[in-house]
Amino acid sequence: MHIKEVTLEGFKSYAGRTVVPGFDPLFNAITGLNGSGKSNILDSICFVLGITDLRQVRAASLQELVYKQGQAGVTKATVSIVFDNSDRSRSPLGYEDSPEITVTRQIVVGGRNKYLINGHLAQPSRVQTLFHSVQLNVNNPHFLIMQGRITKVLNMKPPEILSMLEEAAGTRMYEMKKESALKTLEKKQNKVDEINKLLDVEILPALEKLRKERCQYMKWANGNAELDRLKRFCIAYDFVQAERVRDGALNDVKQIKTKIVELDETTENIKAAIQEMDNNISTLAAEKEAKVGGEMKVLSDKVDKLSHVLIKETSVMNNQEETLKSEEKGAEKILTNIEDIKRSILERDAAVKNVENEASDMKRRAEDLTKELDEKEKEYQGVLAGKSSANEKKCLEDQLRDAKAAVGDAESGLKQLATKIKHSEKELKEKKTLLVSKRDEAIAAENELKTRTKDLEGIKASMGSINYDEGQMEALQKDRSAELEIIQKLKDRVRNLSGELANVHFSYRDPERNFDRSKVKGVVARLIRIKDSSTATALEVAAGGRLFNVVVDTEETGKQLLKNGDLRSRVTIIPLNKIQTYMIPDRVQQTARRLVGPDNVTLALELVGYGEEVKNAVAFVFGSTFVCRNMDAAKEVAFNRQISSTSVTLEGDTYQPSGLLTGGSKGGRGNLLRKLDELAKAEADLSDHEKKLFVIEQQIGALLPLQKRHTELKSQFELKSYDLSLFQNRVEQNEHHKLGELVKKIEQELQESKQELTEKQVQHEKCVSTVSELEKTIKTYGTEREGKLKALEKRIKSIKSEMQSMSKQHGHVDLWE
Repeated sequence: MHIKEVTLEGFKSYAGRTVVPGFDPLFNAITGLNGSGKSNILDSICFVLGITDLRQVRAASLQELVYKQGQAGVTKATVSIVFDNSDRSRSPLGYEDSPEITVTRQIVVGGRNKYLINGHLAQPSRVQTLFHSVQLNVNNPHFLIMQGRITKVLNMKPPEILSMLEEAAGTRMYEMKKESALKTLEKKQNKVDEINKLLDVEILPALEKLRKERCQYMKWANGNAELDRLKRFCIAYDFVQAERVRDGALNDVKQIKTKIVELDETTENIKAAIQEMDNNISTLAAEKEAKVGGEMKVLSDKVDKLSHVLIKETSVMNNQEETLKSEEKGAEKILTNIEDIKRSILERDAAVKNVENEASDMKRRAEDLTKELDEKEKEYQGVLAGKSSANEKKCLEDQLRDAKAAVGDAESGLKQLATKIKHSEKELKEKKTLLVSKRDEAIAAENELKTRTKDLEGIKASMGSINYDEGQMEALQKDRSAELEIIQKLKDRVRNLSGELANVHFSYRDPERNFDRSKVKGVVARLIRIKDSSTATALEVAAGGRLFNVVVDTEETGKQLLKNGDLRSRVTIIPLNKIQTYMIPDRVQQTARRLVGPDNVTLALELVGYGEEVKNAVAFVFGSTFVCRNMDAAKEVAFNRQISSTSVTLEGDTYQPSGLLTGGSKGGRGNLLRKLDELAKAEADLSDHEKKLFVIEQQIGALLPLQKRHTELKSQFELKSYDLSLFQNRVEQNEHHKLGELVKKIEQELQESKQELTEKQVQHEKCVSTVSELEKTIKTYGTEREGKLKALEKRIKSIKSEMQSMSKQHGHVDLWE
């Protein structure tokens, strides 16, 4: 691929469209007079190839490449190069089927820059890739060799020549791409490591926590569902039980109703029977009345007969009493005989108990003899079997055999333990030697660990030395926000009230330069404070238009204001040094209080608060009027000859001593002083909260450097803590630490083996002793066996004969019983 023609339009010295054709595939030379534009053709080629160092084309910016920098009506520069692409072996990738390739670059004054390939827009990277694929890299420092640099090129050193050849061959481009790709890979790897760290430190623990919370929530949800289900079952069970109780109750009610009906019927029957009995009683009573006379005679006859019978029975009773006495004497004799029989029975019982005790003693003796007989027979059988005693389960030969086997086991165990101890001591020695060789590494790691721990403790101490608590700044910020919100609300309140009270705002221009505004005290309404809001209406009526008078210090100040104060409305000025005040005398005030009561009348001046410097002005406004609680009190005060002063009720009704009465609708009176009072309170609250805000901001300002330092130390502490934990993990995983743990384990096993060896030795000695004793016993056993057997046979026969004699006695006792 080689240049076929170049087209320039608006580029440097070429204002119009200029076509430069006839390029040779191998060698080209441009000739012409000075200033004819030879170098500009070469600059245009570099411009299309995408040169980045504009100094190579003698320009400081792209705008300088436009004809006369766009000041001659030409606002863009366009350069097109037509490349001959007939040789497909040297064709760029993707353009093998194009016989010609036209690359165009255009810039517009103002910064617009675009490329076109065969008339289609293309990105600069795509154009650079096209040229790089055919070894055209205009940004190669040796791509363009200017005048005066040929000698320098000829004098290049071998590395520089190699670099130039690499650039010319196009391999340098791939090296640069490789380096760029490696840097990109490194950045991406750092980003991946950072993401992995973020995953390990924050996201995965958070996910694990969320999983646990999800499991807990699922358990809780399942528990709630199960609880709801059980509740429904319980409610259904209670409902069924209630229905059963209701049905049972209904049945009981029906039965009770049936019983009630039956009882009612029974009651009716009883009532009928009672009625019938009453009738019978009446009938019988009547019959008795009729028969009572004949019956008395019959009864008297019966009495006579019964008296005869009574006498006869009395004589019989006397005879019976005598017979009873004789029988009682016979009974006493019988009782005496019974006592004698009881005594004889007790003596026989005592004899029986003695016999029973003797029988129980004989029985116990018989049991003892039976037990002894069994033991002697067992011992006899044991001696016959070759045992040393009856309690032994094995004979002496078996015991000796078992003891020798135990001795052999103990000896083999001792040998194994000795071998194990020897091996452990050898391994311990080797591991200790290896541990000593790794000691320098361990000391270095330990020193590093101490250093890091010391640094961490230093940071912690620095954090502790800072007089700052976490959350302190947040609390102050929260308080500051709350105060700002309150202040904003109070400002809005003050602004609204000030707007409503614009008529009591006195504005003026300084009548002279450096005028002292403290001489103007203000409007009377702004200089007082009402003590009780219920008196606002009365005070406003009592003051009247004087509430809007302006108070100044002297009459001179008043004159200056009237003359040069640029007042917007007519005002009445009260000079404090000239005002003549009238106050109701104390004598009159006391008379008024005695007349209507101290709670029903008060001087208006006593109901307002004011500053001492404006006392005369306030007395001028409120000193000549009484405020009364009701109309009756106001009437008596105003029309009394000893008082004769203007009085105003709390509702605003006015009573003049002259007889003039003023009253009726309030017309909104009293609102002015109330609003002024609200305004004063709002301004006072605003001032207090602004002071609090100032204090809070001072505290915040003082805490800011401490917070910054604390935050820095905290981040350092967290970073150092994390590094320390990682280092501790590395130390625990190093070879010295593992060897130390292994040495401790071997030493522990060695100690246990030695202890076990001592126990085995004691056990071996016991077994050997047992074997020797058994051997001695077996030697002496043969001579003693016959004597033991004869002694046992003799004892067994004596026991049996004693048991037979006891059995005969026991049978005799049983027979006697």
